[in-house]
Amino acid sequence: MNTAATAAKPRLKTSAMIASFADPGQKTTSAPFGHALVKAAEENPAIVGLTADLGKYTDMHIFAQAYPERFFQMGMAEQLLFGAAAGMAQTGLVPFASTYSVFAARRAYDFLCLDIAEPNLNVNIVGGLPGLTTGYGPSHQATEDMAIFRGMPNLTIVDPCDAVDIEQAVPQLAASDGPTYLRLLRGKVPSVLDEYGYTFELGKAKVLRGGADVVFVSSGLMTMRALQAAKDLAADHVDVAVVHTPTIKPFDAATVLAEVDTDRLVVTLENHSVIGGLFETVASAAVQAGIGRRIVPIGLPDEFLHAGALPTLHERYGLSVDRIKQTVLASL
Repeated sequence: MNTAATAAKPRLKTSAMIASFADPGQKTTSAPFGHALVKAAEENPAIVGLTADLGKYTDMHIFAQAYPERFFQMGMAEQLLFGAAAGMAQTGLVPFASTYSVFAARRAYDFLCLDIAEPNLNVNIVGGLPGLTTGYGPSHQATEDMAIFRGMPNLTIVDPCDAVDIEQAVPQLAASDGPTYLRLLRGKVPSVLDEYGYTFELGKAKVLRGGADVVFVSSGLMTMRALQAAKDLAADHVDVAVVHTPTIKPFDAATVLAEVDTDRLVVTLENHSVIGGLFETVASAAVQAGIGRRIVPIGLPDEFLHAGALPTLHERYGLSVDRIKQTVLASL
């Protein structure tokens, strides 16, 4: 072992369970989902909140404190959570049901599919710890949740970048027809999109910045990393455009493919397995449109990931800004 090199590089540390991906000193907003749901509930008395014993860890406790009579603690029973939410929606209520993404996708899929999606009910599933946002290993890392859910008819999938996305998405999800799945970023969530004149529109992708050499197509927290990497790559004389795609399904192929169908290098960035997520969504749309472009994926590998400190894991699996820059420079 090179002890000098080890000593020169500080160990990266975060809490393994609910770890923040915000950079030191970065502007953040506390519990944007919880506060946005309270605000939406003030205007819509039909909104109710449910959770599977995870209110504190999905920011649903903010809603529970504001509207205790409209909050339902269902215990550690995700099938019951979704079944109850379906029944409430049948009566005209607008449920937001929160749990961890792994439990929503792996344990309660059939209840979401047949009780909620098939009758096209307005039930909004809020999934905490999406992708690699916890260091607790495969039992809690929802690296394949979008792959599991993309094949479900009627289900809208939203992968927000930051607090701005979440705050603006919540009322639109409540007002939309049919079920939705929100990949929740909770706790102290960075706010970055307000610097780009951005507004969230359900079902729409947005070009955040232009660039002559490379096009980043990103979703979720990886849009934040894409913007950071784009700025850093300018020092290497690489001009990078960034297209943010917060809605994975239905996919805004028109906006994305207009950026893909050029002579620039196309790179997708996602906090999800490269199997079944944004990369394959973009590639499929390009093939169907007859666009023969190379698309380089940046995402999580098709394997069960290790446990550990979150920054260390992001570096290991290629999601850090430095690893993004390395991939781009090696691909040009």
